Amino acid sequence: MKIDKSTLRPALKMRLVLLVFLQYAVWGAYLISIGRYLALAGLGSQIKWFFAANGAVSLFMPALIGIVADRFIQGQRTLSVCHALAGAFMLSAGLYCLRADKVEFAPLYTMYCMSIVFFMPTVALTNSVSYSVITRAGGDPVTDYPPIRLFGTVGFICSMLAVNWIQIDGIRMQESCTQLILSGVLSIVLCLYALTLPECPVRGGKSVSEAFGIKAFSLFRQGRMAVFLVFAILMGSALQITNGYANTFLGSFSNNPALTDTFAVKNSNALLSLSQISETLCFLLVPFCMKRFGIKKVMLMSMVAWVLRFGLFGLGTPDMPGVLLFVLSCILYGIAFDFFNIAGSLYVEQNVDKSIRASAQGLFMMMSNGIGATIGMICAGSVMDHYVFKAASPDWSSAWFVFAVYMIVVAVLFSIFFKNSDSLKNP
Repeated sequence: MKIDKSTLRPALKMRLVLLVFLQYAVWGAYLISIGRYLALAGLGSQIKWFFAANGAVSLFMPALIGIVADRFIQGQRTLSVCHALAGAFMLSAGLYCLRADKVEFAPLYTMYCMSIVFFMPTVALTNSVSYSVITRAGGDPVTDYPPIRLFGTVGFICSMLAVNWIQIDGIRMQESCTQLILSGVLSIVLCLYALTLPECPVRGGKSVSEAFGIKAFSLFRQGRMAVFLVFAILMGSALQITNGYANTFLGSFSNNPALTDTFAVKNSNALLSLSQISETLCFLLVPFCMKRFGIKKVMLMSMVAWVLRFGLFGLGTPDMPGVLLFVLSCILYGIAFDFFNIAGSLYVEQNVDKSIRASAQGLFMMMSNGIGATIGMICAGSVMDHYVFKAASPDWSSAWFVFAVYMIVVAVLFSIFFKNSDSLKNP
């Protein structure tokens, strides 16, 4: 398909806006609320495995599917196939739960994992397809894509709010398996939509070693970068904890008749959407803070924000004025998440050799969102089992305080061991 640069530019941008909107709407339909449903279905102690699957799959599937898109099948078609399979498995999971008298862990988890196997690569595929389309249209991905990508977060938030407000048979979707069905339907829609996108020619692509970022492991020979990557794992351990348990935590207050009808309990997804709104706004602060304070202080800001994020959950209550602590925790999420993920990515970009930049970015994501997030969720699940799901009397506050103390320890260690320098090229 030939792109008319003179007339299609605005229309093309809108098509990419719809692409990223749908991409993240698929994710937002369940990521924040599935923990609440699982707890209500009697699978609270298994939440950790659902979120650990995201990290585990991220270790290998994006690279494998990236090789397919680079070498064999055009990117937009690969994206379509992945969403077709991801949607089919997620729909199957939702329909199984809808029809089952008692939801069993094994069949639900199997279908969920199969969906995740094909969904996780689509995050990177959506980026690469967008880059390809923009480049072929004569645009600049560096300047043209970030404003488009912001609509992905908008899509995520819209899905969260839909799941919060829509009721089926008197039950909100955030408490029901219908959230999985919604996600599956959106994936199928995106599967069809991807086929209408401009062609992304197969180029031959990277070697297998390049796709998996093997060359980037040489960074562990550089002192400060090695320390930075180790802390990427330690920081990554915190990334999915509130995604997995915050909604379940807020829902637990419904056991108290005096708190059942409070906004934070009935509309927990809407409250937690403040976190994504904050993430969008804080994204714009990262370049300024990096230039003004440097990577070490920015990372420490992120760690302090995580301490407060967890601590405020432990101190807050759904009624006034305690709910304001939840609101503040959500606002701080933007600093906690962006000042680590975005600043960390920029630091890697600026401080590695050009020949391994892409591999280094993959390694950073592997350490943080792969290894770190997987280990973090398994360990967090053990903490939650001890204090909440397998305890005689659930003690959510103590669990949140454990996570806060963990991040205090990480912050102290980082301040000691990470040298105060923002350049690896000129140490």
